[in-house]
Amino acid sequence: MNQNVKLQAVLTMAKMFIKRFFRDKVAIFFTFVFPLIFLAVFGGIFGSDSSITFRTSLINNADNEFADQFVQGLKESDLFEINTADSFNKSKQKMGRGEYDVILEIPNDFGELKQGVPSGQIKAYYDESDQQLKQAFSSVMNEILDSINKRYVSLEKPLSLSAQPVQTANLTQFDYLLSGIIGFSIMSMAIFGMANGFPADKKAGYLRRLKATSLRAWQIVAATALYYLVIGLLSVTSIVLVGILAFDFHMRGDWVSFVLFTIISIIAMFGFGLAIGGWAKNENQAAPISQLVAIPMMFLSGVFFPRFLMPEFIQEIAGYLPLSPIIDGLRLIMTESKTIIDVWPQVGIVAIWGVVIYAIAIRIFRWE
Repeated sequence: MNQNVKLQAVLTMAKMFIKRFFRDKVAIFFTFVFPLIFLAVFGGIFGSDSSITFRTSLINNADNEFADQFVQGLKESDLFEINTADSFNKSKQKMGRGEYDVILEIPNDFGELKQGVPSGQIKAYYDESDQQLKQAFSSVMNEILDSINKRYVSLEKPLSLSAQPVQTANLTQFDYLLSGIIGFSIMSMAIFGMANGFPADKKAGYLRRLKATSLRAWQIVAATALYYLVIGLLSVTSIVLVGILAFDFHMRGDWVSFVLFTIISIIAMFGFGLAIGGWAKNENQAAPISQLVAIPMMFLSGVFFPRFLMPEFIQEIAGYLPLSPIIDGLRLIMTESKTIIDVWPQVGIVAIWGVVIYAIAIRIFRWE
């Protein structure tokens, strides 16, 4: 069989797999409808944040006892989740990604004595698109400062707050979550869909009949990967469209980078399903292995909540899981206007995983 004939056989099988897929109503539901249900649930949850804790990036430029005591009081309060920072620009970038609600800057003269009374003006920076946050935070902070002022004077207020808007990317929690849902959809379809499909074909004797032909294992693997690439792109497209139409998602990056990175991610992740399904003799073998591979990625790769909330040593380990660079790359492109060139570290890790897992998948593939 020459090279053109071999490639033609791959395309023919891929078309056959796609036609068979669209005849399976259960497969269509779990590939297209189930991720959209997931999207609707989490979109509804994160569309209205009822948190009463202000995630605050604190930049303390003052060096005196009064300022230190003031900062310590904020840290002990349940109203604030304080994260100390040195750089305003880094804090602004994180606030644009939704990691912080507000940036609180304490100037170097805050707390200095004037006529025996500590004085100064704190600066609070908030996203200009979130006026409700500004009003809530300003109200809470002014109440705190007023209670301190009353200890020293009854008329003039030596301590005050200046709230200023900062232009950010105007991201919502849903914008940040959408990339995780896309990654989760790719992983679920690749691992659970493909890992169950091959054992079912083996049980039905379908692969045994193909073995009697001149086809090779790599052709089966390539045709299946191509078939799932098409289905995967259709699934991701449906998720993004619903995100745009129903939850007002705005793509910050360019669509070309998004599509290219999505294709790379789908191809690499489907290698895991190929390896599991190609090795397993039946669904009883495939199911536990699929769960063993998928569950750690589901909870450690930032699908439902960002990895920066995890302990640092777990962040380091989780960063090398195959799903982590996929979600990181998608988030950088979708929310921070990065290009496919900017996310080359994520592309590199995904590509390495893809080469390794496809080599394993072809090596351990079993026809029966």
